[in-house]
Amino acid sequence: MRLALIFPPACDPTAPYPALAALAGFLRPQGIDVLPIDANLEGFLALLQREPLTLLCERIERRIASLQRRRALDHQSQLELLTLLRVRGGAGAVPAGIGAALDVLRSRERFYDPGRYADAVATVSTSLRVIAAAHAPMQLDFTAYRTPFALTTPDEIARDADPERDPFDGYLMRDLVPRLRRARVDAIGLSVCFPGQLVPAYLFALKLKAALPEAHLVAGGPAITQVLLRLQGRALAQGLGAFDSAVVFEGEHTLLAVCRALADGRAPAQALARIPNLALRDPLLGARILPGPPALDLRTLPAPDFDGLPLARYLSPHLLLPYDPTRGCYWGRCAFCHYGLAAAGTARYRERPVDTVVEHLHALSVRHNTRFFYLSQDSVAPAMLCRLADGLAKTGLNLRWGTDLRPEPYLTPERCQGLRRGGAVACSLGVESASPRVLRLINKGIAPGAAATAVRNLARAGIAAEVMCFSDFPTETFAEALATLRLIERHAPYIAAFIVGRFELTHGSRVARDPTYFGLRETWTVQGDELGTALFFAERKPGKRGRERVRLERALEQLASGWLLRSYPWAGSLSTAHTIFYYDHFGSGVFRDLAGPERGNLQGKLPASLISRFDLHKLARAEQQEAEIWHEMTHVRRQVSRHAYNELAAKVPRLRP
Repeated sequence: MRLALIFPPACDPTAPYPALAALAGFLRPQGIDVLPIDANLEGFLALLQREPLTLLCERIERRIASLQRRRALDHQSQLELLTLLRVRGGAGAVPAGIGAALDVLRSRERFYDPGRYADAVATVSTSLRVIAAAHAPMQLDFTAYRTPFALTTPDEIARDADPERDPFDGYLMRDLVPRLRRARVDAIGLSVCFPGQLVPAYLFALKLKAALPEAHLVAGGPAITQVLLRLQGRALAQGLGAFDSAVVFEGEHTLLAVCRALADGRAPAQALARIPNLALRDPLLGARILPGPPALDLRTLPAPDFDGLPLARYLSPHLLLPYDPTRGCYWGRCAFCHYGLAAAGTARYRERPVDTVVEHLHALSVRHNTRFFYLSQDSVAPAMLCRLADGLAKTGLNLRWGTDLRPEPYLTPERCQGLRRGGAVACSLGVESASPRVLRLINKGIAPGAAATAVRNLARAGIAAEVMCFSDFPTETFAEALATLRLIERHAPYIAAFIVGRFELTHGSRVARDPTYFGLRETWTVQGDELGTALFFAERKPGKRGRERVRLERALEQLASGWLLRSYPWAGSLSTAHTIFYYDHFGSGVFRDLAGPERGNLQGKLPASLISRFDLHKLARAEQQEAEIWHEMTHVRRQVSRHAYNELAAKVPRLRP
């Protein structure tokens, strides 16, 4: 039985993700021949080269010239020209510079030159904008792959799969499909862990099924689980798309059962129908999922197996490996939270024995010649982490690691020093808010003062304390949001990096399941979004007015100027390989030391010297008009379709030279 396991775009290409290695580590000892393929890394590397980028830049120039010749621009053409002109300023430099930029990201010397690193990041980021603009309308980076109507209907999925609209089509058809044919795989599994992978996964599935119809195509992972658990019957069958089946919850045992059923030449369909936690088409119901246990016993699982992955090709100067000492969240009560490997809330918390974790990390370190790890889980119990650090310190392995942690009173100065002796470089802490009322509503179980003390104790022990917060939880006031920024400001000397996001309502969270308790007037999905991926809400009494929101954004911008903060996955973002390398090399205060205007920034602004037949100020209004169109569809009509969009877009005045 030969199984290809594929990790699709769009995701972080600086280090491997644990999913494929965890599945390979479990399946290979059971006799399954696993071929792991990081199509995220390979797909991006196929695009981030001189020749493909040159062709895309030429495509952009041809499109600009065509639009500039028009006598008038409708709304969609205004948006497209605006996108193309914004990327044009930096686009010309990227084909010649992309090779050197990737070399910097892999160089153990130049990576740590902040100026060269900034230039490399700017070149890669601009390259991604070139790729997206050439396939406009599209958002593409290392966290997102999105088109305006992505995943709303099967027709829209098929439309996005058109080779002219899909930047990864060339890689898939010229590289991936021939490789799978040569390997003669019996089954192909796509691991879909993040929302940014959903669109490519469905597009990959369409093309792989057409090219390799005899191979069983199965999906799995948190992101696909979140989608399919909400669907039933005919809707679930439609949600499967081109996949033959899909694993929900944790995948090891279910995927093994799928492989064994397919290997049974007598009646594989009947065997598949008896597998728990497998979404499968049904002739009577459309599709169904046979219930099964959502969580596995972590103590029975072997170490992840990274053999076969392109470990030397990741965009980093050192190899950082992920490892899961625990699964699930040991607190598991936060009202805003839902991870895909549970029907609601978070998965049940489980731990591996500390001795087993130490043994696994030692073996992986020796086999792959690395001392860098990310302890990848939802949230580990601080007591378990302290025991692990003690175990690692006694071995003398000299490993370096980061992880996610609750900022609890348990993190005393002595325990934080123990974490540091055991190799801790960075801990990303869910502080969330500085408002006691909001924290009680969230059910965080930690007071702001206790969280601040944990931050100080970690920082004084030499561990980079990264702070994660968000604003706009239902009923949060302007004063409460501002208090969160003031908390960060007061403790700035102890905070290595931070993020303040905005609350988003997710299916399966307690807020979504009991909206009235949290001050929401209503929640809704929109007609036309057939997979139900978007969830909207309205508060009974909004906590902030328009001017207050502007003031809050300005205050956040001013606060952030005290650090060099970058978007994921670059150094200066939270919980990433590059950030851990910078902490280890320069110390936990590196991003405060580097604060200031960033060199090499090629962000997509309209060049001041640009010559255009169309007024640039009027052209820039297209973005606001686009936002108004989508607000009308999602909040007023509550119906999304290409027909409705075109109807509203036709009302936007045409722009003349």
